[in-house]
Amino acid sequence: MIRRIANLVLLLIAVVLCYGMKISMPHYAELTGPIPVRAAIGDTVETRSFSLRVEKFGFARKLEINAYGTEKVLTTGGLWAIVTAELAAKDASTSVWGGIWRGPTGLRYHTTGRLGAIAGTPPYLLEPGLPRKVRFVFEIPADQAANATLLVASARFSALDSEAQVTLGSVETGADDLPVGIMQTFDWNRPI
Repeated sequence: MIRRIANLVLLLIAVVLCYGMKISMPHYAELTGPIPVRAAIGDTVETRSFSLRVEKFGFARKLEINAYGTEKVLTTGGLWAIVTAELAAKDASTSVWGGIWRGPTGLRYHTTGRLGAIAGTPPYLLEPGLPRKVRFVFEIPADQAANATLLVASARFSALDSEAQVTLGSVETGADDLPVGIMQTFDWNRPI
């Protein structure tokens, strides 16, 4: 009788341990996903193939571009988020496909494709010893502006490679819950 109770207790312990391992085990995407390298705005992030330093970011209601000799003004239902950064390759030539704006709720916004293939848009080709100033441009809802994180990797799907994660910090908002200091129009053609 005691032996049966002991076996039952051992079986229950094994079931509890197996269930605990099942619910605490990371998902496959977490195991093979990018390896985060974190920093704050103004700090230099060193990934495996490139370094990144976010200098500043801002917001605009309109974006003015010169596409193939024609001036265009792009509008959005939310805000244009413009991040200015410096990229540099480490040991070999590399490219950076773009970036992701991860808002405070975890929603992700890829660099906009609406700019087309004009000068200064991703992908950014990098050479060792030649740092390059770049801009990442996103279309985001106004409620995703504060406490965001910029995610940058050398490949669009960077499994088992490093990914720069730069915390952009809080944004001062006005009475209308919009960020303070929104530019009416951002001129893409002005020097970085």
